Amino acid sequence: MLSQLLPLLWTAALAAAFPGVPDLWGAPQSVPGPAATPQSVPDLPVRELTLQNGLRVLVLPRPGAPIASFVIHFPLGSVNEAPGSTGISHLLEHLLFKGTTTVGTRFYEGERPLLREMDALHDSILRAGEAPSPDTARIAGLRARIRELEDKAAAYVARNELEEIYSRSGARGLNAVTTVESTAYFVEIPSNRAELWFVLEADRFRNPVFREFYTERDVVAEERRLRMEDNPGSLLYEAHLAAAFQIHPYGAPVIGHMEDIERLSRPEVETHFRRFYGPNNGVVAIVGDVDPHQILRWAEEYLGSIPPGEEPPPVRTREPEQRGERRVEVEHDAEPILRVGWRVPSSRHEDAPALRVLAYLLTGGRSSRIHRRLVQEDRIASTVTSAVEPGQLHPGLFVVEAYPLAPASTRDLEAAIYEELERLKESPPEDSELQRIRNQLEASEVRRLRSNFGLAFQMAESESLYGDWRATFDWPRRLQEVTPEDVQRVVKLYFHRRNRTVATLVKPGEGLTP
Repeated sequence: MLSQLLPLLWTAALAAAFPGVPDLWGAPQSVPGPAATPQSVPDLPVRELTLQNGLRVLVLPRPGAPIASFVIHFPLGSVNEAPGSTGISHLLEHLLFKGTTTVGTRFYEGERPLLREMDALHDSILRAGEAPSPDTARIAGLRARIRELEDKAAAYVARNELEEIYSRSGARGLNAVTTVESTAYFVEIPSNRAELWFVLEADRFRNPVFREFYTERDVVAEERRLRMEDNPGSLLYEAHLAAAFQIHPYGAPVIGHMEDIERLSRPEVETHFRRFYGPNNGVVAIVGDVDPHQILRWAEEYLGSIPPGEEPPPVRTREPEQRGERRVEVEHDAEPILRVGWRVPSSRHEDAPALRVLAYLLTGGRSSRIHRRLVQEDRIASTVTSAVEPGQLHPGLFVVEAYPLAPASTRDLEAAIYEELERLKESPPEDSELQRIRNQLEASEVRRLRSNFGLAFQMAESESLYGDWRATFDWPRRLQEVTPEDVQRVVKLYFHRRNRTVATLVKPGEGLTP
């Protein structure tokens, strides 16, 4: 019954979200597949414009609350970083909130020579550190001098001025995120302040000043210590990906390796920005109560003259075929954790929908197979999850992560997980199991129409990574078409011993392998 109602709910959600657009709530079209679904791509009234400098602008007017969500998305993340410069995209994300030649400074002409002097001192530190016998006393003195100059430069800095300008105008949620394949900057702002967004962001991407660089680099290094090195789950995650991806940049952490973070220089980060964060690589998506004609005029006026940058070099590295199980242990004084990952294709592959459905089948809720077995019946795990990691554009890992409950061990969890996968190899799931998943997926599609920010982010990411904002809306149709035989096929094809990498967190002295 629910499967019959969901297309109607989808239609009703569109009607509520976009009043005054009649073609959005006509009868949904059926598509081939095991269950009735709404049209794969709703006829959203998106206005599209590509500026002469290559910037793509998407505007989705949405009458209602007088607010709009703004997202700038770049297809640049940790996979685009050169060896020795890991973490540069994440550090850049932090620095783009430090202001410009006019925002975030009280007197830029006084600040600028101090920044250059600090950069020269940092170059001296790097050269001194490369000597056969580094002069540690001299290096310490150079670092102390950088701290002195940063203290002196602080007199010219208007801290957090960008955030304060936005906040005074009623904005909320100003933030950014860096992933393996992208960086996005976003904010929600009252509709009558929309022009301010164009003024501030045009300035931010035309005239950024990476002030407080060495202090902020220390902040990122501390973030790495807290989030990665002192966090057992993150330590295991990093070790697992490094073992699974020995050549592909998926094996490097988004936040970067500590050795690289500590060597990054301000000119290096600025060069990375100037080369690759040009408008030709960016997508702007705006969703909310706005006039699309006015928005596009502002886009042309404020953003159209920003010069383009270079296209990021394609990621050509391919991980070689895995020829046997890999196992890695991480010692930490914490309770054990298990991560098992199998090599699988990217989200663009025809098998990606079946793998996504498999994740729901195994751990998507209380009635899912592995969750029910490990958490409810055998009671040998407190939590179990699964997902394809770490990105979308390149072959990744289908990961099952589980936390054992004493006296059970990670070996007990492993055995149970493999047994459940063998069951699927022997016989496909019941269609009733997949129908439950289809219903969950369909309901989530209805829910995501309610959020301006969710839609803006989704459109920007899809346009940026796949070249078409509509691609993300086609994903539900692909999931709905997955059959029980598809699920069984991908389990047989990818889930075997030679294709997996196993990582376990163990207490010191309690390793499970010789």
